[in-house]
Amino acid sequence: MQNAAFEYLDQAQTILDRIRSTQMDTIENAADLCASTIAQEGLVHLFGTGHSRIFVEEMFPRHGSFPGFHPIVELSLTYHNLVVGSNGQRQAMFLEHIEGFGQVIMRNFVFTKPDCFLIYSNSGVNQVVIDVALEAKRQSMPVIAVVSLDHCQKSDANHSSGNKLTDVADIVIDNCTPAGDALVRIPGLDDPVGPGSTIGAAAVTNALKSRIAEKLVQMGKPPIVLTSAIFIGNQASKERFDQCYDDYRNRVQRVYGGCQ
Repeated sequence: MQNAAFEYLDQAQTILDRIRSTQMDTIENAADLCASTIAQEGLVHLFGTGHSRIFVEEMFPRHGSFPGFHPIVELSLTYHNLVVGSNGQRQAMFLEHIEGFGQVIMRNFVFTKPDCFLIYSNSGVNQVVIDVALEAKRQSMPVIAVVSLDHCQKSDANHSSGNKLTDVADIVIDNCTPAGDALVRIPGLDDPVGPGSTIGAAAVTNALKSRIAEKLVQMGKPPIVLTSAIFIGNQASKERFDQCYDDYRNRVQRVYGGCQ
């Protein structure tokens, strides 16, 4: 008899299959935009609140990643480790709904063409995420969103503009996770367990990253990849890390050049 662990893996595979069968055209469009931005020495800014910070860090920096992406992670919205007490989960979830906070975050950076924005949000409805998307659009940056379309469509808009992230974004990639996120029903337990959005959004992130790298190579601008010592040896791996971080520093120094 199949147990709940197998059921989770089956549901996760269903998400991956849906991404493969329904999202490759939008991933291709997003890869075109991001590769063009990076090839022109621009930045793909990355933003997410709550657990969506996972995918910001999944894109860059880690092994198999490369400069051209600029992670924007606000600890007050994402530091969940303490759960309760100072810097607890309640505070983070409260701040995520404070309209205007997104514009405050954005004022700390300098954006210019050909930059673009990649925003992660499973629900696509909370105020800070919409703030950031609207501000990116106000500054003429194209916006890519990675959301659960099912969850977003079944959720009410929280922002006073009435917008959801799918209304603001130029390109919407569905992480193909069912509304509610949790995938596994267990007899005798009222509520489902086993979130699926981590699987979907991480798969989208790495598929997109891989396609961007391929396009940069085709443009004659191969990226500097953070590479494990397993592939190139310890010394070469250390040198590559320095090269990669130096390249990243050179790319992002403009972003921190002043406040608006």
